[in-house]
Amino acid sequence: MTKLATNIGEMTTLTSCIRMVESLGFKAQFQASKEGLQSLSTQYIYFPAEIKIVNFYRFEGASNPEDNCILYAIEANNGERGTLVNAYGAGNDSLVSNFILEVENIHKKIDKE
Repeated sequence: MTKLATNIGEMTTLTSCIRMVESLGFKAQFQASKEGLQSLSTQYIYFPAEIKIVNFYRFEGASNPEDNCILYAIEANNGERGTLVNAYGAGNDSLVSNFILEVENIHKKIDKE
């Protein structure tokens, strides 16, 4: 996974982190579906092999575990870059979690080869 340059002081909230990642060119928003990962900008649906997770950022709610979420900075094989947000823990979206797991498994296999 490639590390993005970050300013830790700017990343105290999900909103500020999204702004920072968008300023680095990750402007599209993605949404997981049964078919794959859909770009809300282009409506294109990507399969796990077409996606690279460039970085991710976890946020924990100070007083409420339901506020826990993770932001993924994603780059597609056609150059489209954007973000995907998911809760983690009990409130996570299983479509997102399963898609990300497939992406990670593909990259683990490629790294071993």
